[in-house]
Amino acid sequence: MAMPVTGPVQTALTGPDAGGDDAAIIAESLAEPERFAVLYDRYAGQLYRYAGRRLGAADAEDVIAATFLAAFRARGRFDTTRADARPWLFGILSKELAKQHRREGARLRAIARARPDVADGGHAEQVADAVTAGAARQAIAQALSVLAPADRSVLLLIAWGDLTYEEVAQASPSRSALSVPG
Repeated sequence: MAMPVTGPVQTALTGPDAGGDDAAIIAESLAEPERFAVLYDRYAGQLYRYAGRRLGAADAEDVIAATFLAAFRARGRFDTTRADARPWLFGILSKELAKQHRREGARLRAIARARPDVADGGHAEQVADAVTAGAARQAIAQALSVLAPADRSVLLLIAWGDLTYEEVAQASPSRSALSVPG
C-alpha cells in the first residue's frame, strides 16, 4: 500500500489551482523551494504556447525551462504586493526571448520570403484558403520582422500571450522588478 503524499509536495501535486495566490506561494518557496512547482503547474502551459508561437515548438521547451530557472533564482526579488505572478513570468520569458531575437528575426524574414504552400489536389476552396492564409502569413511575418524587438514583444504578448495592456506594462523587461541574472 502506497503512503499518501502530504505537506508542500502534496500541495504542489494538487494542480494549478492549489496553494493560494502567487505572491504567497513565492514567499513560501523561499523556505520550501518545492512550493515553486505550483507556479510551474499554473503557468507553464500558457508560457509554452506563447514561446512556441514566437520560436517554434522545438525551442519553446528550452526557453520555458530557462524562464522558470531565472524566476526561481529571482523569487526573492518578486514584488509580493502583486498577487499574480503571470505578468512577472511573462516579463522574464520576454527577456529570455530577447536573447534569441536575432534568430527570431531571421526566422520571420525567412517565412516572409518563403513561397506559400499550396495543397496538392483537394477542393478548390481549400486551395484558395491555403493561398490566402499563406499570403497573410507572409505579410504578418514581414511586418513583425521589421518591428523593434521590444515593440514585437509588446504586440505578441497581447496577441499570443493574451495579456492585458496592464499586464504587458508589468511584464516589460525594463521594470526593475524583472531584473534577473543574465
